Amino acid sequence: MHIAILTFEGYNELDSIIALGVLNRIKGDDWQVTIATPTPKVTSMNGVVIEQMTTLEEACDADAVIVGSGIATREVVEDPAIMGVLRRLDPSRQLVAVQCSGALVLARLGLLADVPACTDLTTKPWVVAAGVDVLDQPFFARDNVATAGGCLASPYLAAWMITRLVGAEAAEDALQYVAPVGEKREYIDRAWRNVSPYLPAPAPALI
Repeated sequence: MHIAILTFEGYNELDSIIALGVLNRIKGDDWQVTIATPTPKVTSMNGVVIEQMTTLEEACDADAVIVGSGIATREVVEDPAIMGVLRRLDPSRQLVAVQCSGALVLARLGLLADVPACTDLTTKPWVVAAGVDVLDQPFFARDNVATAGGCLASPYLAAWMITRLVGAEAAEDALQYVAPVGEKREYIDRAWRNVSPYLPAPAPALI
């Protein structure tokens, strides 16, 4: 099972790295979480350099994909080489999730047609201009497409993905690990309040 986190120049560390950390609470030889970049290295909005683990082309064949956020997403969606590759993303055969300005990427790819989305406040006008209804909430999913708004909503996105791929118990264990000490039950309950309305009932495990 391969989960790829698309990470571009000017990326937001909280969006890509928190999701990476939560998803990697799942252990097993058949579980792989990678950072997918268009170049061998990318630099974050705060100067953190990260190396490519997977190419964008390989990411498009992953079982699940998260499109991360950053300060240069508008430049990404105007890059024909990048968008040409990303047109291979297909929610009919993989889970596709986006964090904050990643919603603009899915909007440009036509994957949010008739699907409302969550995003950050800075990106909201651009996503609205792309014809997408933006919700005032941290998480929303329909079928195999999920969106999250706000950097600290990334654990919700990871929990949704783990639940869909492995099951709710595994997702709760992952959230338990990262939740603040003394607030773990409260944190997990809040996460489920936001995520569970958008899960299949019962949530099927894909592996």
